[in-house]
Amino acid sequence: MKRAALETEASARKITRRGLFLGGAQVAMLAVLGYRMRVLQIDQADEFRLLADENRINVRLIPPARGLVYDRDGVLVAGNEQNYRIVIVREDAGDVAAVLERLSTLVPITQEQQTQIISEVNKRSPFVPVTILDRMTWQDVAAVSANAPALPGITAEVGLSRVYPVGADYAHVMGYVGPVSDFDLQRIDDKDPLLQIPRFQIGKTGVEAKLERPLRGSAGTKRVEVNAIGRVMRELDRNEASPGDNVQLTIDTGLQNYVQERLKGQAASAVVMDVDTGDLLAIGSAPTFDPNLFVRGISTKAYNALLEDKYRPFRSKAVQDIYPPGSTFKMVTALAALEDGVIDTQETVRCVGHKEVADVRFHCWKRAGHGNVDFQKSLKESCDVYYYDIALRVGIEKISAMAKRLGLGVRHDVPMSAVAQGLAPTKAWKRENRGKDWVIGDTVNAAIGQGFVLSSPMQLAVMAARLATGRSVEPRLIKSRNGVEEPLRGGDPLGINENLLREVRRAMYSVSNSSGGTAYGSRILGDAFRMAGKTGTSQVRRITAAERARGVTRNEDLPWERRDHALFVNFAPFDNPKYAVAVVVEHGGGGSTAAAPIARDITLQALYGELPPLTAYPKKDRNRILSERKKMELRTFTVGSDSSDRA
Repeated sequence: MKRAALETEASARKITRRGLFLGGAQVAMLAVLGYRMRVLQIDQADEFRLLADENRINVRLIPPARGLVYDRDGVLVAGNEQNYRIVIVREDAGDVAAVLERLSTLVPITQEQQTQIISEVNKRSPFVPVTILDRMTWQDVAAVSANAPALPGITAEVGLSRVYPVGADYAHVMGYVGPVSDFDLQRIDDKDPLLQIPRFQIGKTGVEAKLERPLRGSAGTKRVEVNAIGRVMRELDRNEASPGDNVQLTIDTGLQNYVQERLKGQAASAVVMDVDTGDLLAIGSAPTFDPNLFVRGISTKAYNALLEDKYRPFRSKAVQDIYPPGSTFKMVTALAALEDGVIDTQETVRCVGHKEVADVRFHCWKRAGHGNVDFQKSLKESCDVYYYDIALRVGIEKISAMAKRLGLGVRHDVPMSAVAQGLAPTKAWKRENRGKDWVIGDTVNAAIGQGFVLSSPMQLAVMAARLATGRSVEPRLIKSRNGVEEPLRGGDPLGINENLLREVRRAMYSVSNSSGGTAYGSRILGDAFRMAGKTGTSQVRRITAAERARGVTRNEDLPWERRDHALFVNFAPFDNPKYAVAVVVEHGGGGSTAAAPIARDITLQALYGELPPLTAYPKKDRNRILSERKKMELRTFTVGSDSSDRA
């Protein structure tokens, strides 16, 4: 009995310890549950109340601010402005058509627009916000926001849109941006998710297109919470986007504005280049257009008007178009012959108004001829026969090689659309591209910049700069990126005998400053700023023997499309060259009458940095200059600001 009592007592102690252990465990569990219930019901009550309404978390891209573009002095030429827009997310909207119908009661959306929006939305991922209305007024945005509960998936946003403060002056240099299209996605190999955002703006032409990737920047992300009807409830977190690079151009906006005004009313182009650095100070092309129209949405009527204009405003004539350089090419032919030693500067050629070559008569522009002509006189009076003669001695291969040394027939690395290579033809080129052998008449034509020879105004400016310096100056359009200076390119000696270059420069000086020179009427007065230049006139039609017999028809009596192109190249000041200028006036007639006065005026503007005094012009031109100035819309530009454009 005693043993039984002891066993009973021990068993009871064990039960008591187990009970205490189990009870303690239960209390601890209840405490944990109680604490967790407190966290869920009090600390996280708002979060779970939203989740109870079937909230979801979406990850959305944050488009970066596009990089700003300035001129060489800090004037803003491409910036960003605030833009109110309405976007829709298909997954959150549900019945997109019904939502758009309700939205149309608040803001104007036509049935045609609704159909286009539905098509665009269906092509995109259900999670991708699609911009359906752009450049909204604050009143429209407020109305949409106030009615958000009835518009699932619809959100009003504030973004940035491109703006070009200088407008048409930079249209061909900067180009413009526009909404990314299916065609863009097919032609570019870029996996950037930003390109999947409908209506995301990318560069279409010009610097905007060529520097698209660095200007674009990198996307950020944000996590937002939306409720069952697609309304954004709150932003949970975000990683900010990285803005695009800021770019500084070499262009001088004041000079660019002057050039565009001086070219107005013509199909023409002009390039101004710093002969030391290669900086492109102005790249003008007329007519031009307002690039802001393409950012904001150009009408079909306005677009067709630009497209059908015979003066081709869309073309950047200064870098895209190529022309027979005419007599501006004569320096090339002369240097090739002088360097080869087939002629010296004192030797004369007899010009009787034409030269017979292989039973074909090649005419000089002066029907009666120039008589005995040495090198200086040949360039001063632009005698064609002189260059026919020396070209036959030196041959096309050496002429072509000299052209390329001077920058012709070479595609220069400038970030603009469709930069032309031009053509310095050779015998092999003709066989490969025309399937024919080179003939002696081809060399004669090439000698005076006709036939197969083609060059752009920018190439002609490069040629003038190289003649002025004797160095392989390369054109530069980008001065710096994010404050880091872009390196200069080229600049090595051309390897042309300096004495020969000096003779060419003296001959070019006589063109503009000696009586009888083809550009004497467009000279600059004042020894400090005198320029050296060369006129050029390139034919765009064949003059028949019958027409020559009865008298060549004057340009002004021909339809515009059949008139000669007018060209002029120069550098100044002659004694200490700073700027090289090239001007081409399409179907302008003679280089001395149409292109030389424009080039002279642009050169003076570059030299003075402002409107030059009338005393710099010959007396006969001063009244015309005053009249032209009154018609010009010259503007004053202020330095841009980062803060206002990144707001």
